[in-house]
Amino acid sequence: MEVQSDRVQLPVKPGSIALFLGAIAVFLISASTIGQSIAYLTDYSRLPLFVQQLIRIFELGAEDNIPTHFSALLILLSALLLTFIFFAEKKVDSWSKSYWLILALGFFFMAGDEAYQVHEKLIDPVQNMLSAERFGIFYFAWVIPYFILVLTLGIYFFRFLKNISPQTRNYFLAAATLYLGGAIGVELIGGFYFELHGPDNFTYNMIQTVEESLEITGLIIFVWALLKMIEADYQQIQLTL
Repeated sequence: MEVQSDRVQLPVKPGSIALFLGAIAVFLISASTIGQSIAYLTDYSRLPLFVQQLIRIFELGAEDNIPTHFSALLILLSALLLTFIFFAEKKVDSWSKSYWLILALGFFFMAGDEAYQVHEKLIDPVQNMLSAERFGIFYFAWVIPYFILVLTLGIYFFRFLKNISPQTRNYFLAAATLYLGGAIGVELIGGFYFELHGPDNFTYNMIQTVEESLEITGLIIFVWALLKMIEADYQQIQLTL
């Protein structure tokens, strides 16, 4: 059964939304940096309990806290925007509709991965397959299958990137460079340092902060780029779901 939608108006302001998201990101990064500085440069055990809890809930490198959920929401927002574009392109039977669908599904998976840390569950199995005494930059071994996946998708999306508008392509590439530079690039550095010095030190925590900051920045740029596309191309559409 088909459900005919009303004409959809999207009075979005990409710049305002990006500034709002950016302000949240700056606050979270600052709160995490200040909190970790207090934790490692003072006697953490003697801090009041509520201060310890605040430090924990704003730590960028930790799991299941405010920064983690913010990142997951950014990815989910990207997935929803990609889904919207997919249905718009499907309506006109665009050559690019399958690419938008794969992107949307990929971001839904990424949102779940960010929220539940699925990739970290691959570390032990991949390390066991490598059977090495030391892993160096591949200590967090999940990066190996994920890098192969990213490389494969990069080849698949070459035609897509080649044929979209140069401005959108540049935005997408900038967002991907920042996000992957953090998620994989800085993660390699972090893994090397973690294997040598462990997690309980200020330097490793700052490596994690840089990693998460790059990921969040890349996601905000991607959301902004998608909103600019919708503002320019899909202000008035009629979708059949």
